[in-house]
Amino acid sequence: MIVRIMGEGQVKVADSHFIELNKLDDELLAEMESGDTDGFKRTLSALLDAVRRLGEPLPDDSLEPSELILPNEEAALEEVREMLSDDGLIPG
Repeated sequence: MIVRIMGEGQVKVADSHFIELNKLDDELLAEMESGDTDGFKRTLSALLDAVRRLGEPLPDDSLEPSELILPNEEAALEEVREMLSDDGLIPG
């Protein structure tokens, strides 16, 4: 799956890694719902770090369609809330 981190670029992440990423996404969703801003920032950072660690960066000149778009680490809780589906940032 091709993942775009806003302001950074694209990363190709194998489907086998989405179990780990979904756990972080579920945690992030719970923190957003409870208004835990500190926990939200910490978990968003962990999610983005996991995508970077598990994925393979695509070249900057690559124009692959992104199947998933994640906010950058500077995103505010309210900004991310607007991006969420019922499943969180990562569907399924």
